[in-house]
Amino acid sequence: MIKKSDRRALRKPKHKSVRKKVSGTPARPRLAVFRSLNHIYAQLIDDVQGVTLASASSLDAAFKEAGLDGGNVEGAKKVGMLVGEKALAKGIEKVVYDRGGFLYHGRVAALAEGAREAGLVL
Repeated sequence: MIKKSDRRALRKPKHKSVRKKVSGTPARPRLAVFRSLNHIYAQLIDDVQGVTLASASSLDAAFKEAGLDGGNVEGAKKVGMLVGEKALAKGIEKVVYDRGGFLYHGRVAALAEGAREAGLVL
C-alpha cells in the first residue's frame, strides 16, 4: 500500500530549524510567512514581547481592492508591499525573514521581493 506523505508534517521540522536561527526583536522584528493553497499571509512579530506588530494577507480589504488572487506570484508580491508599507508607517525599516519552512521560491520569494520594493531591508 502506498502512503501519502503529509506535507504539513514535513514542513514542521523545517520551520523549527529555521526558527532556531531566526528571532525577532523590537529593533528588527521577524517577517513570518504562511502560504496556503489559495492565500498568503505575512506578519511582523516581536518575539521578545510575543506580539504581532503588523500583518497583511490576501484576505485584507486593501488587497481585494486591487483585484488580485492570493494564490499566485503577483498577489504574493502585493501582500509583501502591503506589509512593507504598514511596517514603514510604524517606523520599522529592518526585518529578518522567516520563510516558515517553505522553499524560498515562487510566492514566498515574491512576498520578500514586494517587501523590499516597499522599502524594507531583509
